[in-house]
Amino acid sequence: MKPIAILGAGLAGLTAAADLKKRGLPVIVFEAGPAIGGMAASFKDAEGFSYDFGAHFVSNRLAKAMGTEDICRTVKHYGEAVLVGGRMRSHPFGLMREPRFALGALKAKLSAKRAPAASAADWFRGAYGEALAEAVAIPLAEAWSGAPAAELAPSVGEKFGHGALKSLYLTAAQVLTGRAVCNGYTREMPESAGVYHVYPEGGLSKLLAPMATSVASNVRLGSPVEKVVVEGGRVVAVRSKGETTPVSAVVSTAPVNVLPKLVEGTAALDELASFRYRPMIFVNLKFEGRGLLPDTMLWVPEGGTPFFRLTEAPISMPWLAPEGKTLITADIGCQVGDEWWTMPDADLAEACLAGMNRIFGDLGPRYLGAGGVIRTSVAYPVHLEKYEAARRRFALATGVEGLWSVGRNGEFAHILMEDVYWRTKRRMEEVAAFVGGGARGAEAADHGRIAA
Repeated sequence: MKPIAILGAGLAGLTAAADLKKRGLPVIVFEAGPAIGGMAASFKDAEGFSYDFGAHFVSNRLAKAMGTEDICRTVKHYGEAVLVGGRMRSHPFGLMREPRFALGALKAKLSAKRAPAASAADWFRGAYGEALAEAVAIPLAEAWSGAPAAELAPSVGEKFGHGALKSLYLTAAQVLTGRAVCNGYTREMPESAGVYHVYPEGGLSKLLAPMATSVASNVRLGSPVEKVVVEGGRVVAVRSKGETTPVSAVVSTAPVNVLPKLVEGTAALDELASFRYRPMIFVNLKFEGRGLLPDTMLWVPEGGTPFFRLTEAPISMPWLAPEGKTLITADIGCQVGDEWWTMPDADLAEACLAGMNRIFGDLGPRYLGAGGVIRTSVAYPVHLEKYEAARRRFALATGVEGLWSVGRNGEFAHILMEDVYWRTKRRMEEVAAFVGGGARGAEAADHGRIAA
């Protein structure tokens, strides 16, 4: 049997490779970089400060499924707060103590049935009420997406968590169990008091170690795929480093707007080229003391600062910073090549410190200097309404027989680590059926033609 080519050796790619290999199917993993892991990466400096490539949330259920529960520490607390009206309010219940937010949300809940939302702005107003939407939800959506909420599709709302009653139950469970119970971090699996946040000893890459070991002989590092060759509407080969390899199927984790450039022999994916991702910069700052933020994460919707979110991970995971010290990560939304993207790291750190000083007062005496600065051009998929119909078609199938697209970037979906894992596993059932032939293979082939 011709091998199944997998593009990328991050969480989704390794999950796909390990699953298919366990089924007895031949796989080749093409990884452009010098190491596996993708965005599941952690860094530790000489002073003992550790930070991740962006925010990642790992549940005990995911760690168990990946065979790494024995190396994971339990996270005992996790919480979020919002800066609104110059005051810190816990999310979600502190916000509901504000009468205008509570009354607006109640009015929205009790209002007569509305017409379907035409935009994310409409969705937020219908879900949270006018006051909370205008003061918090819409400014934050615009900050992380870089687009007006009126131009975003209502599907942006799919990324948000449970209703009030389920959130109340899960929040109470955190207090009663002394564990950071997951609340709104998966759509694929149920959340309950028994599903809580953990963190692997040695950093996020350790989470992937068992899968990486199982497929080590199948991974080709430093091997970017230059072309996915399609003939007669079906994938037949991939080309990497000038060498063409015949394949039975391709599983891609590449950003969807890159796929049209990779695929040769069909125009079925051309409409994906207009899909946008939001570039982000993560700036890490070191401080004396701990608990500078009101909780682990602080959302800043009011503007006036370079960042829209601050995260003090050591509040939840104290081992990420030396005792008596802390690390705060500032998230800056930007565009590749703009003034933020091109700003020197030292200047970015100073700008973020100035923004924090406006919120918390002078932190200069406690500031220990900048940690690492990380830039990524594909932090978040931006669900613009103008290509929402194309996005929905792509969510059903790629339109190319034998081609699957998985992972956060590959699905163009607002999903976190656990959903990436379970959704990839389910997609591999389709891949296995397709390459296996017979009635199930024909059914999977039909799935690949849906969007063609």
